[in-house]
Amino acid sequence: MADEPNVMQEALQEALQESQKEKDEKQSGESVTDGEATVVSPEALPSEPVPPVESVSPHPQIDEHGRSYATGKRKDAMARVWIKPGGGKIQVNGRAVEVYFARPVLRMIINQPFDAVERKGQYDVYCTVRGGGLSGQAGALRHGISKALTLFEPGLRPLLKKGGFLTRDSRVVERKKYGRRKARRSFQFSKR
Repeated sequence: MADEPNVMQEALQEALQESQKEKDEKQSGESVTDGEATVVSPEALPSEPVPPVESVSPHPQIDEHGRSYATGKRKDAMARVWIKPGGGKIQVNGRAVEVYFARPVLRMIINQPFDAVERKGQYDVYCTVRGGGLSGQAGALRHGISKALTLFEPGLRPLLKKGGFLTRDSRVVERKKYGRRKARRSFQFSKR
């Protein structure tokens, strides 16, 4: 019976020594797994705590005139777009949108980003477009307005991304091939 307390004291001392040994190894950069020592280099250990990654930039990108700028592209057309809070006026190459884009379908394409985020009539848009035709220019303007909206109000990005307004439509005209009349159209076949 006198030996039982000694056995318990020895077991307790061994457990304390093992825990102290593990603490020392962790501080020196070594880790113990199943009796094997694995050496970890000091560069692999994090020197500073890593901050959480934010999905959306919380700060709007606005210039000294209170505008956000973005570039939109579609087919061969390119649109440089500035937006700022206002009454909903859209000016394209110095002209009103109703004059430049006479077809209602093109004006509907341009206003789609505002309708998606429920901001119709809250922003003035000033833009210059060049290249391509009217349809491509309307698509480029829509792309530029969407990008400028995300820079002015970063919280709108998920809605515009879900609607597909931030994706640049990569479809372009296929090039003409030799031996063909157009990209795929063959010359007329004549048997005689």
